[in-house]
Amino acid sequence: MEDVRIEWKALQEFTAKVFEGLGMPPQDAAKEAEVLVWANLRGVDSHGVQRIEEYAKRVDAGIMNPQPHIQVLKETPATILIEADRAFGPVVTTFAMEKVIDKARKVGIGWGLIRNTTHQGAMAYYTQMAAARGMAGIAVVCSPPNMAPPGARAAGVHNSPIAIAVPGKNYKFLSLDMATSVAAGGKLHVAIDKGTSIPPDWALDKDGRPTTDPKKAVFLQPAAGYKGYGLALMFECLSSLMVGNPLITSTLLNQNPVAPGTQNSFVGAIHIGNFTDIEQYKENVDRLVTALKGLPKIEGVSEIFVPGEPEERVYEDRIKNGIPLPIGTVEKLRKAAERFKLKLPPGL
Repeated sequence: MEDVRIEWKALQEFTAKVFEGLGMPPQDAAKEAEVLVWANLRGVDSHGVQRIEEYAKRVDAGIMNPQPHIQVLKETPATILIEADRAFGPVVTTFAMEKVIDKARKVGIGWGLIRNTTHQGAMAYYTQMAAARGMAGIAVVCSPPNMAPPGARAAGVHNSPIAIAVPGKNYKFLSLDMATSVAAGGKLHVAIDKGTSIPPDWALDKDGRPTTDPKKAVFLQPAAGYKGYGLALMFECLSSLMVGNPLITSTLLNQNPVAPGTQNSFVGAIHIGNFTDIEQYKENVDRLVTALKGLPKIEGVSEIFVPGEPEERVYEDRIKNGIPLPIGTVEKLRKAAERFKLKLPPGL
């Protein structure tokens, strides 16, 4: 069955109403909806509205907190430690990124650690907050293990994503957002929603064997073997261990059980103007992109892309022509509408 295209504003308004139904204050619900639909607009459907059903289940189970008591535990001119109280990720992460951007504006760099948050959505949203203010942004997230190290047939690390964004001039941003696994876990859910198979290098089944059935996928596989695994391991050291909340160790050793979906994270902002002229920097980003695009291409390739560019192309299409949703995601939205007595967006 073909995907259904939905106008983005209507989808975002509906999504916000769902989160209000789950108990979120309207301002927080609007931010959560914005971050999810932003991912859909950029073609990152693994982190879009297909997550609504999962989030609702986690709220019902007491894992995600729609009304958290977010606290600043420690703070210096350049650093901040935040207790999220199981907040929805976008709510606390936008708060943290605004804090580190302000610190970078004052002292050149801002670094924030977030403890006990939940799913943060597409991490590029936060790094682009910094890039939009003429800064470099970085964001990383860690959770309990879901990815098998090379040679293992069980999960040992999380497929921790990393996002980095810097501003350009004509090229708005260079924006990298990648998991340390071959494919983000959410892509398995999208494949299930679409009723399609997955490549055999994406995941392992319960017995540690490669599988092409997303319903049988249990453990993700690391990107580039030891490289993806190594990055994920070090990100745990820079986030979970840094905030005294070791998610991976606690899980592997069955100590202090961690609720599914618990995350620790770090975000950072660097004031580029403290090192070089910001306009010259943006021009140099443009020149770098132009140089890369001018490289000789192999047969069958018409264009060389830079990080974030494919997503921007998708954004331009979907902002005008709507967001395509597979039938599995549509069914999730229909269930949410029924539960909260909401009118579905036109087209659903």
